[in-house]
Amino acid sequence: MSSSTAVRSRNVIKKVLAIETAEGVGARVRRSIGSMNLRNLTPFLMLDHFHVSKGAGFPDHPHRGQATVTYMLEGTRWSYVAPVCHLDVAHGDNATASQEPSYQELNPNAIPTAYPNGPDGPIKVKVISGKSHGIESPVRPLGGCWFLHVTMERSGATMFQDIPLGWTAFVYLWKGAVKIGNDGPVHDSFHTLVLSNAEGETGVQLTAVEDDTEFVLIAGEPLDQTVFQYGPFVMTNREEVQQTMLDYQLGRNGFEKANTWKSKIGN
Repeated sequence: MSSSTAVRSRNVIKKVLAIETAEGVGARVRRSIGSMNLRNLTPFLMLDHFHVSKGAGFPDHPHRGQATVTYMLEGTRWSYVAPVCHLDVAHGDNATASQEPSYQELNPNAIPTAYPNGPDGPIKVKVISGKSHGIESPVRPLGGCWFLHVTMERSGATMFQDIPLGWTAFVYLWKGAVKIGNDGPVHDSFHTLVLSNAEGETGVQLTAVEDDTEFVLIAGEPLDQTVFQYGPFVMTNREEVQQTMLDYQLGRNGFEKANTWKSKIGN
């Protein structure tokens, strides 16, 4: 951001509590985006914060028309013991029936970290996708999507995070408490905070109200098209979803192994 650009913070326009419920086999899930209280937040389809104990998991299920980001907070992927943030993002025009899946994996030591107040300061930002304070992630998501994990060690720690103009943005907080904007109220754990998107709002001011506050700040470019969702299938109209369901039933156009492959957890 150039010095001539005015800094103006976004504010919270909607607050949704993610209530923990049982799902799958032995999993505990807090869902905000995708729930009845926050059905659609273009381009984001679903946000789950879940804990999976050893030997537990979810039924096997297909996807089409969306990119899935799974960010592990604790544990190991092989034992499935971890609180996890899981985000589904609609693809947009490039979500075609013949699209092959693509995968990117970033190990913890490969995630770059930004220090808004310097390396000895109380704030660190893990840049899973996008940019923060001069640090850019090597991940190249489909479409525009920023995913930042912010840790504030001390109450009173504050930072301003740039967000591209016009993008949808939200905060999900799982530890501590935070204020958003210049004089906003205090928001506590397990809430998804949808941010305003007014003209001239260049980013968001974030201030810890408790020690050891942690949250993700996620932003994405809105889709300029219709989204028609049926469970894990996300297309632009009913006919495309019906075609996708037929492809899945017949095991074609990307679903060739759907009828034969089974996971240990899913069974």
